[in-house]
Amino acid sequence: MAQGKELIRLALFGQPINSSLSPRIHRMFADQFGLDIEYQRIETGTAGFSEALESFQLAGGTGCNVTLPLKRDAWQLSTDSSVEVSQAQAANTLVYQPSSGWFAHNTDGAGLVADLAGNHGVDLEGHRILILGAGGAAAGVLGSLLAGKPRQVVLVNRNLERARILAERFDSLSGIDVTSWVDLPDMGSFDLVINATSLGHQGEAPPLQSAMFNTGSVCYDLNYYKASRPLKSLCESMGQKYIDGLGMLVEQAAKSFFIWTGKCPDSRVVIEALRDGAV
Repeated sequence: MAQGKELIRLALFGQPINSSLSPRIHRMFADQFGLDIEYQRIETGTAGFSEALESFQLAGGTGCNVTLPLKRDAWQLSTDSSVEVSQAQAANTLVYQPSSGWFAHNTDGAGLVADLAGNHGVDLEGHRILILGAGGAAAGVLGSLLAGKPRQVVLVNRNLERARILAERFDSLSGIDVTSWVDLPDMGSFDLVINATSLGHQGEAPPLQSAMFNTGSVCYDLNYYKASRPLKSLCESMGQKYIDGLGMLVEQAAKSFFIWTGKCPDSRVVIEALRDGAV
């Protein structure tokens, strides 16, 4: 640590997290401002999360990211939370407030919209959006997508009841339509299709068809690197524009970094470095 600089102790909680890019991303952010940070990986499941979080805080930890399978636990363990967290019932960013404890944020949706609009020029207003999946990944981005005033949002999921419950949770913002994979072809075509499933981690792609995409539409995958390859390959075979989730990963991290430090990092240079392998 440089003399006279305060060390900012940060961490990532989740399981598994050995291959996470988050430590690299936040060190690159810190370098932009000459900040000294310690960003460690703390691997734990649900059973040990509360104890691990307390130990981290007692050792001087002031902020952390939370990934699978702990995002719902992070929301439940926090003493207060943002509106986005309350809607999603999941948190990916915690900041410790000495007077009250852990405050929970969810930067996933803001990160997605920042990547779509800021890095790729994708507008949400007035457009039809299809979201594949109704789990925690979809819940984390729904609020921000609805704030963009799309014409319609459709959730498709194997478990229709789960999709209906998620849609009802966001009903105060806007109506969300729910459909099954069997009935999806009857829903017409979309301007933006967002893959929020984990199929890519099993080497599979969702069963999308060319007719589901409008002219000039975009398929956005929340996955990146190896997990994004199946859907990317499918889109290439259809001649469909495809964007992976690496930009979202960096953009949501930038939102977390601002919450912890009050600094707005240049996310684009970090995205470019990660794509070039210069990390």
